[in-house]
Amino acid sequence: MIPQRQQKAEKHRFDRDTQLERIEENRFRGRVDKGWWIVKGPNGGYLAAILLRAMQLTTDQSERAPRSMSVYYLSTAKAGPIDIVTAFEKHGRSITTVTARMLQRGKPIAFAVGALGKPFSNFDFQDIAMPDVDPPEARAELSSERLVPSARRYEMVPVIGGAPWSGSERAKTGGWIRLVGQRNPDAILMAAMADAWYPSIFTRVKDGQFAGAVPTVDLTIHFRAELPLPDSKPDDFYFVRLESTTCRQGYMEETGEIWSRSGVLLVQSRQLALLF
Repeated sequence: MIPQRQQKAEKHRFDRDTQLERIEENRFRGRVDKGWWIVKGPNGGYLAAILLRAMQLTTDQSERAPRSMSVYYLSTAKAGPIDIVTAFEKHGRSITTVTARMLQRGKPIAFAVGALGKPFSNFDFQDIAMPDVDPPEARAELSSERLVPSARRYEMVPVIGGAPWSGSERAKTGGWIRLVGQRNPDAILMAAMADAWYPSIFTRVKDGQFAGAVPTVDLTIHFRAELPLPDSKPDDFYFVRLESTTCRQGYMEETGEIWSRSGVLLVQSRQLALLF
């Protein structure tokens, strides 16, 4: 048995696959792991999580939490090393704006802009509520048979919308999601989860209508609560809801929400994606 003083907690796979090493003041090195692949490249939420980690390391101010980030996907990343170069665009009294560029072999992969800000105690309201849905224990987990590799890093329990490839009337989907293995929630995990669920368009199309690749053009994430919440647990499920109302010339928009199990709105997202 290893003596207690020698024991060291092993990092969760998510943290190993998003970790960064600072090689210069505003330059970081990491790697893209193929376990987070979709069809031809890595999942957009996974790359967003790496970019957000670089932004947080750059600001290094715990009182300024992520409030917003927008990611533009420029090229398809390959498995292997990446560099991220960050820059302070504005450091105000309340909000810090940071940009981050992801490079691979000198080629731009993604560009992101993030706003990290202090909390304010001003006028608050929320006119949306989490849908009244079955708990994850009451439904069957989604079969991984037709899932891309990145989706297998999560446990998913669908509770709203039609089944994938069923030709439903609405492009709407959602359910409970959590990482495989226990990990405390934070903004980096929420960035990944904002693009982790299968696209809502899958419920509207029929099997064979298109190849199934839906790469993200841009993704904007608004972080609506600081994590962890007082009742957060490492094995928590989170509720995801996604919907698309328009697809034209191969481009679809999709809006999303992520809620805590206790009904706290954690994330609002919107993205533009391509259908191949």
